[in-house]
Amino acid sequence: MTDQRRPSTPVSSWFWGPYAPLGLTVAVLTCLIDQANKWWMINVLDLPNRGEVPVLPFLNLKFTLNTGISYSLLDMPTYEWQLTLAAIAVIASLALWTWLAQSATNKVMAVSLGLIIGGAIGNGIDRVVLQGVADFYRLHAFGYSWYIFNIADVAIVAGVAGLLYDLYLTSRKDAAKSL
Repeated sequence: MTDQRRPSTPVSSWFWGPYAPLGLTVAVLTCLIDQANKWWMINVLDLPNRGEVPVLPFLNLKFTLNTGISYSLLDMPTYEWQLTLAAIAVIASLALWTWLAQSATNKVMAVSLGLIIGGAIGNGIDRVVLQGVADFYRLHAFGYSWYIFNIADVAIVAGVAGLLYDLYLTSRKDAAKSL
């Protein structure tokens, strides 16, 4: 039986691979869920005008606009800086997409990269539209408060955790083969 698949061109191998459909689906869904949640928090719940809203003994909703990067590092509230950070998010997402298309070897890696890409694009959209990243969720317990975050942030952290998990599994398999 002959293989009737179309031969891949150099361009298609750069931007599309066997796990690209899964990664793209996860990235698009992540970005859409993040943006829908942000729209609802801002426009329906009107969180910017409500102040802090207790939800659970360890969770409050509070609107903040982060004009820096993680933990408000490199904080600069100018629109030009927000566009620069949005451009960096797009460049990073393209690099991650290339990694997914060329090197993804399993579903865990594809989903993980899709989560990171979708989260980065979601936060990048905020920077262009809102001039900063909208964050809402504040976890706190025993007098300690963690940073305020959004769904895109959770997706990025989950994606990194998934990549670490995949690396761990791969290294264990390689170690077992070498015995």
